[in-house]
Amino acid sequence: MDPNSRPLHDIANPGIKAEHELAKSLRGEVARLLGRSQFNFPGAQPVSFSRKHIDELRREDYYVCEKSDGIRYLLYLTQDENGRECQYLIDRKNDYWFLHMRNMHFPLPGNTEKYHVDTLIDGELVMDSLPGGKTEPKFLVFDLLALDGKADLLAKPLDKRLGYFKEHVMKPYRQLFADYPDEAKYMAFKVEMKEMQFSYGIEMMFRQVLPSLKHQNDGLIFTCRTSPYQFGTDQHILKWKAPHDNTVDFRLKLEFPRVEPNEAERAEGQHEPFVDYDSVPKAKLLIFLGNDRGQANYEEFQDPLYLTEDEWEQLKSWGDPLQGRIIECCLDEEKRWRLYRFRDDKSEANHVSTVMSVLDSIKDGVSEDELLGAAKSIKDEWKSRERQRH
Repeated sequence: MDPNSRPLHDIANPGIKAEHELAKSLRGEVARLLGRSQFNFPGAQPVSFSRKHIDELRREDYYVCEKSDGIRYLLYLTQDENGRECQYLIDRKNDYWFLHMRNMHFPLPGNTEKYHVDTLIDGELVMDSLPGGKTEPKFLVFDLLALDGKADLLAKPLDKRLGYFKEHVMKPYRQLFADYPDEAKYMAFKVEMKEMQFSYGIEMMFRQVLPSLKHQNDGLIFTCRTSPYQFGTDQHILKWKAPHDNTVDFRLKLEFPRVEPNEAERAEGQHEPFVDYDSVPKAKLLIFLGNDRGQANYEEFQDPLYLTEDEWEQLKSWGDPLQGRIIECCLDEEKRWRLYRFRDDKSEANHVSTVMSVLDSIKDGVSEDELLGAAKSIKDEWKSRERQRH
C-alpha cells in the first residue's frame, strides 16, 4: 500500500472531481449499467413521514435504520483505462469524485487479488468522533444497485439486495482486513453496513442504537423490505424526523433595500439612492418547480427567512457568496423559518412536491412517543403476515 495514502478529512470533498468529458462518460457508463436512458443521479429519494404512514408500517414489512446526518453518495467500483481498480463517489449533484491516492480495495470472494467492477453501492459518508478528539470517515451502506455488471438486482426486494452485498462484497472486504489489519489505516474510509432492524424495533432504535452512534443523526429511515429499487422519489422509503426537526431546502434570494444618502454621504458626493448592502436584506425563500426547456423555474415561498442583525453580521463576516445558495431551514418555536445550514452538496432546492410533503409532516407530525406506541401493533401485523407466509 502507498504510505502517502491516508483517510480523507473532508467528506464534502472526498477526492478529485471529474470534469467535463470524463464526467459525461462516467454518467453514461452508470446509466448503461442500470439500463437507463437518463444520465441524472439515479439514487432513490425518501418521502417525509406523516401520520398515514403508521398504517403503512402495519400493512407492509419495513426495515428501519438511523438517518445519518452525513453526505449521501453512491460508491461506484470500476477500473481505469489501464485495467486498474478505481472507485468514484457520486453525489446528489451527479458529480463524480475520484478517490485519488486512496488505496481502496474490494476483493472478490475467495480471491483477494481480483476485485469488483461495474458495481454500484448506495450509502452515506459520515465522520465518526473518536476519543481524544480524533475523527474517522466511514461509509455506511444501505443498498446495492448493481453487482459486477448485473443490474437485475434492481428488481429484487431490499432484503435480497442487502444479502448480495453482505455475501459478495462485505464478507471478502472484512476478510481482507482480518488478514491484513495494518492496511486499514491507509484506506480513504471504512465501509460498514448500516444496522437494519425490523420496523417494530423502534424502541431499540431510540433506546440503544441512536444513543450509541459516533456520528450525527437526524431521524429514522423506514424502507419497504419487499420493494424493488426505485430511481428518484420512492414512496416506500419514509424519512421520519421529530416534528420540530423537519426541514426544507430552499434557494436563497436576497433583496437589499435602496436608501437615500445621508448628509455625510452627500458631502462625499453621493447624491443618488443606492443599494445598502450592509442592512439586513429581505431573505426570500424559493421553491423549485422544475425545468422548462432547460430553464429552472421557482416560486417564492409564502414565508421569508427570518434573520436577526447579529445573524446577518455573522454571515457577512464569513465572506462567502450567499445569493442563490441552497439552504436548509427549520421552523423555530414562533413558527419562523430559520437558517439551519448551507447545503452545498445539493444542486437544487426541494421540489414543490417535496416541500408540500414536509409541510404535511410538520402539520401532521408523528412524535417519538407515538411511534413507540405504535410498535406493538406493527409487530403484531408483521407476525400475522409471517404466519400466513409459512
